[in-house]
Amino acid sequence: MFDFLTLKPQAFGLDISDLSIKVARLKKRGGRYRLASFGEFPLQQGIIENGEIKKEEALIDILGNLQKHTKGTRLDTAYVIASLPEEKAFLQVIQLPLMKKEELKQAVLVEAENYIPYSVETVYIDYALLPLAPNNSNHLDVLLASLPREIVDSYVAALRKARLTPLAFEIESLAIARALIKKETIPYPYLLIDVGATRASFSVFAGSSLKFTSSIPISAVQFTRAIAKSFAVDEKEAEEIKKRYGLSAKDHPDGKRVFDALVPVLTDLVEQMEKYIDYYESHAKNGYSSVKEGKIKKVLLCGGGAVLRGFPEFLSQQLRIDVELGNPWANILPEVTREVPQIPYEESLRYVTALGLAIRGVQSSRE
Repeated sequence: MFDFLTLKPQAFGLDISDLSIKVARLKKRGGRYRLASFGEFPLQQGIIENGEIKKEEALIDILGNLQKHTKGTRLDTAYVIASLPEEKAFLQVIQLPLMKKEELKQAVLVEAENYIPYSVETVYIDYALLPLAPNNSNHLDVLLASLPREIVDSYVAALRKARLTPLAFEIESLAIARALIKKETIPYPYLLIDVGATRASFSVFAGSSLKFTSSIPISAVQFTRAIAKSFAVDEKEAEEIKKRYGLSAKDHPDGKRVFDALVPVLTDLVEQMEKYIDYYESHAKNGYSSVKEGKIKKVLLCGGGAVLRGFPEFLSQQLRIDVELGNPWANILPEVTREVPQIPYEESLRYVTALGLAIRGVQSSRE
């Protein structure tokens, strides 16, 4: 989505969020991918806020030095597939009457006005035609995506000023699905949850495509702050306490204290998850999904906040659904492999978006 060039040289994945930039560069050899370059670069608070670039020069300075400071082999391309902020995006499946392919673009633009929470003149719109549902061949399912023009244009400008060439931009959830869903096809719907430093993003993937996404201000930082308040310590020490006990040490006095401190935040998260699960499943009954059954049967977690000990088990117990940590390498490494020597598995959960973008950077190239 949001392509800028028709000729596609190889590109690296660039995940830009409020508090960090992550880079991943894949190369293909003998039909397999390998991780060539990677890196994580912290952003000072205030450079990007809620997905909006506030201090362009500071961002450009960091972007302009990525090639010097990545790990692995030297980053050998200035072409990028970059993420766009989930909290600024609109993505949803819409239904249209059956029509000819050449009529679809105009129909999408007209129908978009009924869905997008902005004036269509102020947004970039992209769409993808989804496979026909087996029992609902009387309409078309179209994945509609949009972002405010001023947001996209600001990212384009910053990258170009840093002497990087954006080949395409992509909403984070699309990249996450490409990384976590094996061969990007599943027999029943999954809920994908990215627990980041400043927010959690939800997306439902069914059949071979995303169905909708959303974002809420519940984050790994909130977990840490809840512990800091309970223990009356600073956030650095609270982070260590969080790592030590997680949700799996309730038999220990401090572990119980951590659990009790996190319950209010986690309860809020569970309630939001239940709301989005109900929303999707109610729409799936109306032919929203191309899979046979609309019920979500699995939740995959990723992001830095997903590594909280006991987190998948807690969510599974609350939701009564199978919950597990995702495999960022599902479409990169052989079947049973979940990490590479350069990046331990738990650390790689922070790189899911960058890896999904990097896969596209290799898949779509014509070199």
